[in-house]
Amino acid sequence: QVQLVESGGGFVQPGGSLRLSCAASRTIFRMAWYRQAPGKERELVATINSTGGTNYADSVKGRFTISRDNAKNTIYLQMNNVIPEDTAVYYCNARTWPERNVYWGQGTQVTVSS
Repeated sequence: QVQLVESGGGFVQPGGSLRLSCAASRTIFRMAWYRQAPGKERELVATINSTGGTNYADSVKGRFTISRDNAKNTIYLQMNNVIPEDTAVYYCNARTWPERNVYWGQGTQVTVSS
């Protein structure tokens, strides 16, 4: 089993920056950030594999950076140049291998507003 704890959400002005953290109870093969805005489906924001390879949604590419610190079993989402459309609950996601189990954090609210 895996526990995921997100932190770092809050209010930020458009154009500002915010860094989210997700601490896992152990090192995971694949981790990711998702987000869900009111009335919308949960969408993938960024993924990172065990060796640091990353992928990003088109909506955040060039503005967000996902990274991981394996020594701390933690991933981060550095959010730069944020826009109001980034407002959502952000969820940490982990997928194990070879079990192929999926785990979710409780979510952290990010609000981009003037």
